[in-house]
Amino acid sequence: MSELDASAARLRWGCRRGMLELDVILVPYFDTCFAALTPEQKTIFERFLESDDPDLFAWLMGHDECKDKDLAWMVEQIVAYNKSLLR
Repeated sequence: MSELDASAARLRWGCRRGMLELDVILVPYFDTCFAALTPEQKTIFERFLESDDPDLFAWLMGHDECKDKDLAWMVEQIVAYNKSLLR
């Protein structure tokens, strides 16, 4: 396994959280969208995953606003992707 594959596998595993609600949102986004992200966007996604589960849940559910502009962008991307699945 190459270093890149190992890094992606580690990030995919990081999408598996302590909350089923987050797993259902993050894993499909990763599987479908991660490969198309730029290297900078992948770094933002990695930083996004370092956030605590309650924060991720609040941001993704729209209960709270993420103050970090890069992470807020990532929240928008993930929410938009999940909304597209409902159409």
